[in-house]
Amino acid sequence: MKRFVWIFLAVLSCACAPKNTVTVTLPDGFAVAAQLAVTPKEHEKGLMFVTELPENEGMLFVFDSEDELLFWMKNTLIDLDMVFIGADKTVTSVANEMPHSYTYTPDNEVAYAQGYGQYVLELAAKTAKKHGIKKGVKLQFPTEFK
Repeated sequence: MKRFVWIFLAVLSCACAPKNTVTVTLPDGFAVAAQLAVTPKEHEKGLMFVTELPENEGMLFVFDSEDELLFWMKNTLIDLDMVFIGADKTVTSVANEMPHSYTYTPDNEVAYAQGYGQYVLELAAKTAKKHGIKKGVKLQFPTEFK
């Protein structure tokens, strides 16, 4: 019985642990609490299987340097905006309202977005347009990540 309790508490503490986030300030001053995706494993998982995303939350993917990036929406259950951002925090392109997919969606029907940058900010669909995110605008966020 004691072992079960300790395992349960360990799992519970992991589930409740705060996510590593940064605040991203959009062009109109709106603040988004963005969960960081820094490692290849975090990049791969992204927002897969997430069933809801409030307008003031998102995910910031961080890469070592600027490059051509491809994001595939497999098992992404919500529509998203994908904001590609250069090393200088300037938006290079925006993929608006990327359609969701399911585990049973055939691979050839899963949406993808391609862009250039060192960062990608994923937001709930329609958030980018609502807050003035477009090519050429600058976003504000820290670049020192743990």
